[in-house]
Amino acid sequence: MIRTRFAPSPTGFLHIGGARTALYAWAYAKRHQGQFILRVEDTDQERSSEESVQAILDSMAWLGLDYDEGPIFQMDRLARYREVADRLLESGNAYWCYASPGELSEMRESQRAAGNKPRYDGRWRPENAIGKIAPEGVKPVLRFKNPDSGDVSWNDLVKGKITVSNEELDDFVLLRGDGTPTYNFGVVVDDYDMKLTHVIRGDDHVNNTPRQINVYRALSFDIPAFGHVPMILGSDGERLSKRHGAVSVTQYRDEGFLPGALLNYLARLGWSHGDTEVFTAEQFVDWFDLDQVSRSPAKFDAAKLSWINGEHIKLEEGETLAEIVRRNLESRVVNWEDGPDLSRLIDLLKDRATSMNELADSVLIFFQEIHISEEDRLKFLSAEIKPAIN
Repeated sequence: MIRTRFAPSPTGFLHIGGARTALYAWAYAKRHQGQFILRVEDTDQERSSEESVQAILDSMAWLGLDYDEGPIFQMDRLARYREVADRLLESGNAYWCYASPGELSEMRESQRAAGNKPRYDGRWRPENAIGKIAPEGVKPVLRFKNPDSGDVSWNDLVKGKITVSNEELDDFVLLRGDGTPTYNFGVVVDDYDMKLTHVIRGDDHVNNTPRQINVYRALSFDIPAFGHVPMILGSDGERLSKRHGAVSVTQYRDEGFLPGALLNYLARLGWSHGDTEVFTAEQFVDWFDLDQVSRSPAKFDAAKLSWINGEHIKLEEGETLAEIVRRNLESRVVNWEDGPDLSRLIDLLKDRATSMNELADSVLIFFQEIHISEEDRLKFLSAEIKPAIN
């Protein structure tokens, strides 16, 4: 059975790039009658927050990206990471490194000055540390003993075959000084334990993949298939950020976008089904496959998103839209019960709206008392109208 996952870090809200990754992983599992798992990678305790966890869960629920297992939290699995780390130590595939932060900083500066790529130089590898005495006051980190030769290759489900020489990789940290796992170690243990068959994630993780594959091999774990989707850029070709507009799912929800419309637009960022631009989540699941995902970055177009949202508003039932508008009016302390039938009114007005907030604005006038001063009343009364109202 195919099993995929979405594994956000709760250091902020769920952003557009993460939502698209979640959508692709979710759709791939659904398309193949598989299972989709939600894992929360919360080992960065300084930046992780309960507020961010809840925002991620709320965003997933609003988008309709239901999961079969989870949420599973990494901080609940620390004992398991230590167990696997001990196994790597015993097999000679890991070792304790006592280099201090200052020592490592000095090492990198020296390498840069010599025109070399900054990387750990293996000074605490067992063969290099013979006779060395561990310094006092330094909490050691556990490093992976990366192979010195050979290549790491995998057939990426989006990018095709990728090969990386082990000579380009250094001995990265598995466990930090406080015992928490680093990203490249934690995901290997988690993905193996959760029996994941496919890892679908952003292509900013391509460089992590050979490191993770080497850990899989050292542990004799089955290696999942990898698919790295291209990043989303702003209209100026730079990486999407707040300066390009809204970036979080909750912000789009609050600005009046329908979840189906946002999913529709995100699906189209790097994937297409012929010339079809407007479709449902169910249709996307039926059509989606990773071999159709573009290898090139996609540019975010706010105007196109608004257009797609307008198309979804047109297609939606008036009663469904009325429920959203009711909540909007209630937030403005407007009594929507004293006025025309909201569903019928929305059916008349929805074709002109590109957001639910815009639709609520157009409805609002039908539920408000309009007060016109005597001066303004007289100003707009023409000679023809006066006799009719007097």
